[in-house]
Order: sequence, then C-alpha cells, then structure tokens
Amino acid sequence: MTLLWPSLALVALVAGLFAAERRRPQAVARLEESVLAVLLAAITLVSFTQVVARYGFNSGWGGALELTRILFAWMILFGMGYGVKQGVHLGVDAVVRLFPAPLFRLAALFAALCTFLYAFILLHAGWLTLVGADVSTNWRQTGAIGYWTFMFERGTGLDDLRYPLWMQEAFGLQDRVQRWVAYLMLPIGLALLAFRALEGLVAIARGRRELIIAGHEAEDLVAENRDVLRD
Repeated sequence: MTLLWPSLALVALVAGLFAAERRRPQAVARLEESVLAVLLAAITLVSFTQVVARYGFNSGWGGALELTRILFAWMILFGMGYGVKQGVHLGVDAVVRLFPAPLFRLAALFAALCTFLYAFILLHAGWLTLVGADVSTNWRQTGAIGYWTFMFERGTGLDDLRYPLWMQEAFGLQDRVQRWVAYLMLPIGLALLAFRALEGLVAIARGRRELIIAGHEAEDLVAENRDVLRD
C-alpha cells in the first residue's frame, strides 16, 4: 500500500495534463517549453557563477556541481516526453520507409508501443512478477516509483547539496537536501514519457501521425527551401 499514493499522484498528474491540453493546448506547450528553458537557464547561471567565483575570487559553492547534475537530469527526464510529443527525437527510418503502407504503419505502432512499455517498466516493474519474472527481492523497490518511495521514507540527504542556513532555521529542515527531492523528476519524467508514447500510439492508429521520431525533418527542410537561393 505504500506505493499507492505516489502512483495515484502520477495518475492525477497525467489526467490533469490531458484535461488541460484538451482545453488549452497552446498554454500547455508554452508551460513545457518554459520548464525546459528555466532548467537550462539555471544550469547556465550556476555554472557561470561558479566559474567566476572559482577563478575570479578563489572561492565557490560546494554543491554547485551536484546541483548542475541534478538540473541536467531533470531537463533530460522532462524533455523525453516533450520530445515524443513534438516528434523531435532523432531516429533512423530509412528501412521502414521502404515498407508497404500497412507494414509501415504496423512498424510505427510497434515503435510507439515499445516506447510506452519501456517507460512503464522503468516506472514500476513489480507487475512483471505476475508473469513469473523475478525483478527484485523487494518488489517495493522495483522501478522509479518504488525507488523514489524508498528514498522518501528514509530521508537520506545528498552528498554536497545543502539547504541554506535560513531555511534550516525557519522551517526546521535537515542540513542536506533529501535525495527524494532531487529524484522527484524520475517518476514524473517516465510517467510523462509513457503518456506521450501512448498519445503518439493513438495518433498513429488514427492516421494523424506517421512516427514518434523526426526521421525526415532534414529532407523536408531542404524540400521547403529548395528555391530560396534562386530567389
């Protein structure tokens, strides 16, 4: 039962995103782009200030490197689902483009299904025990949900990243930032990836999309701008 509330929270997150996207798709797209932009800006700012502090003032922040690693991981994990949604993940489609139309569609559906299963298994692999797979000695620790819940219950701190002293005094926080805070994007990112892959699967099945990758974008750009130099 320990895994129930994190699982329900992810379901609520995906359901809320689905409902919001039906009403205001442009606003959701801007929100996703803003999250990625803020993460990238934060990485750049922390790295820049750390270089200035180290080489200009012979000082620095001990948790800067760990923070940039976490922010970079967040950007990747959040960007996975966004990339599937926008169809910007690079892929090789030279072989499947040679298939007849029905077989090409089946290959596209299979790829989307594999992406969904990949995210779903990483999210929580405990369900594989139903088919006889021995995924772990402790099913609660299988997958991102189980691992995050395990860290949440233990409250283990990170190596170098610490709360500011005023936050420790004002809110009674422990010295080091908990690992569950840093790992929060792991289950969220995989849940978003699973949702976007399933969304792509439905779009392909309905004929509104060819693939979940960007296979021919370079060729399309060349075709669109073929006469630019001539003009």
